[in-house]
Amino acid sequence: MDVLYFAWVRERVGKPREVVATEAKTVADLVDELIAREERYAVAFEDMSTIRVALDQELAELSAPLTGVREVAFFPPMTGG
Repeated sequence: MDVLYFAWVRERVGKPREVVATEAKTVADLVDELIAREERYAVAFEDMSTIRVALDQELAELSAPLTGVREVAFFPPMTGG
């Protein structure tokens, strides 16, 4: 599955995207797996209330299932102006 990181999430993870082999059932499970891999993910996902998630370019919740999902994107909320 392709995992994309935007803005300061990308800066903290250290890359804009990666292909992740995962057994995660939900987005929250995927985040837990990533955090367990390396400290930089723990830093990036330290406060999940400040991160939005999109599955195949549709906004989703952390509890959303990953079955059939090809792309997960993590990004901070956008502001207008």
